[in-house]
Amino acid sequence: MPELPEVEALRAFLDDHLVGKEIARVLPVAISVLKTYDPPPDALDGTRVTTVARHGKFLDIAAEGTAGPLHLVTHLARAGWLQWKDVLPSGPPRPGKGPLALRVALTGGDGFDLTEAGTTKRLAVYVVHDPADVPGVARLGPDPLADAFDLAAFTALLAGERRRIKGALRDQSLIAGIGNAYSDEILHAATMSPYKPAQNLTPEEIAHLYTAMRTTLADAVARSHGLAAGRLKAEKKSGMRVHGRTGEACPVCGDTIREVSFSDSSLQYCPTCQTGGRPLADRRMSRLLK
Repeated sequence: MPELPEVEALRAFLDDHLVGKEIARVLPVAISVLKTYDPPPDALDGTRVTTVARHGKFLDIAAEGTAGPLHLVTHLARAGWLQWKDVLPSGPPRPGKGPLALRVALTGGDGFDLTEAGTTKRLAVYVVHDPADVPGVARLGPDPLADAFDLAAFTALLAGERRRIKGALRDQSLIAGIGNAYSDEILHAATMSPYKPAQNLTPEEIAHLYTAMRTTLADAVARSHGLAAGRLKAEKKSGMRVHGRTGEACPVCGDTIREVSFSDSSLQYCPTCQTGGRPLADRRMSRLLK
C-alpha cells in the first residue's frame, strides 16, 4: 500500500508533470472506482490543473474551468498505483478484467492511468468541489511531517490512547499517512514493541517515538524525491529494515526478523531490538500447531 512517503513523491512528480496542463478527458474504466457522481468525471474535461496536493494517503489534483474549481481526489488503497505515460495509447480504453481503473488524458497526448492489481477492488476516485467533501479526507488527523506537529502535539494525541501503539500509529484519524509498513519501520527505529499499550508510554519513550517517526518518514521522502512514478515501489521495498523481511537478519543487531500474521495483514519486528528478545505470540501459528 502506498503510504505518506510514496504519495508525497507522487505528488511532487505530478506537480512537475501536470500543473498548467489541460485535461482533455477523464475516462473511468472500472465503474467501481468512482465514489461520487455529482459533479460527474467529465466535468473535468477542458479544465486546467492548478495544484497537486496530498492529504495523508490521498492525492488531490485541483483544476480550474469555466464552472470553477474542481478536485480529482484519489486513494490508491492496498494495490492501486499511478502510471504516468508520456504518450497515451490511441483510442479509448476498453473495460475488461485488466488492472486499468481510470485514465486521465491531457490535451498534449500525455497523461496517466490509475491501476489496481488483484481481485479486491478498493481504489477510490472522487470528483468534488472541495477535498473536505471526501469523508476519508475530512476525518484525517494531523500530518506527521507538518511543521506545526511538534512533540507537544504528538504527546497530546497519545494522552488517554488505550490501543497498542502499532494500531494507534495506523489510525488515519489520529495521524494521517502512516500504514502497516512504516509503522513497522518507525517502531523498529524507536526500539519499541508493536504491542506496547500507548497509555503506558513514558514521556521519554514518547519523545523517542516522535523522533523515530519524523526521521523515518523524512528519510523515506528524501529517498523517493525526484524518482519517476514507476520506480517508487522498488525504492520503498529497498528502504525497509524489517517490514517484509521475515527470516532475514536485523541490520542493527543481526537477530532474525519475525512476523505476526493477522487475517488480512502482518507485522514484522526484531525481538532483540524491540521486545527484549521475546517472540510475540502469533495466534495464527498457534492454531496450526494445535
